[in-house]
Amino acid sequence: MDLLKLDALDNDDLEVVSAHLQDAVVKIADIKWRPAEKRVIVALNRFDWEAAHGTRPEFRRRLSALRFERVTACKCRNCSNCEDGKTQLLNLLAVSFEPTDLPAGVVTLTFSGGAALRLEVECLEAELADLGPSWAAEACPVHVVDVEAIEASKQG
Repeated sequence: MDLLKLDALDNDDLEVVSAHLQDAVVKIADIKWRPAEKRVIVALNRFDWEAAHGTRPEFRRRLSALRFERVTACKCRNCSNCEDGKTQLLNLLAVSFEPTDLPAGVVTLTFSGGAALRLEVECLEAELADLGPSWAAEACPVHVVDVEAIEASKQG
């Protein structure tokens, strides 16, 4: 079992983390903002893209944690706050960093359906870590762009 553990201290590092997290599934209840500690922790089920594109492709997911340090503000958009919303599932599309007054900036976790989590950070300090074994996934995530490319290749 190869457990992934990545640190992100700059935008290039965060792009690698983002690639590993594409199509991760997150429950709103599993997003923890700890203002006194200046920390945000997100538990997620990430799709294992390395296994899907290996020599013997396997579709699987892994329980992982994404942690951000030095967070001064945490805001969400299009995420339910009510008790029923705590079980709402979000599909993570990307994680990005936009500098404001270096080394400070804004980290954005973009989810499908227009949901987003916006973290104001003193500097970029993040970690992605797998927490245990993987399990079989029903299918490989497919995006509209992928479907359009497949259809175009069939036509010509």
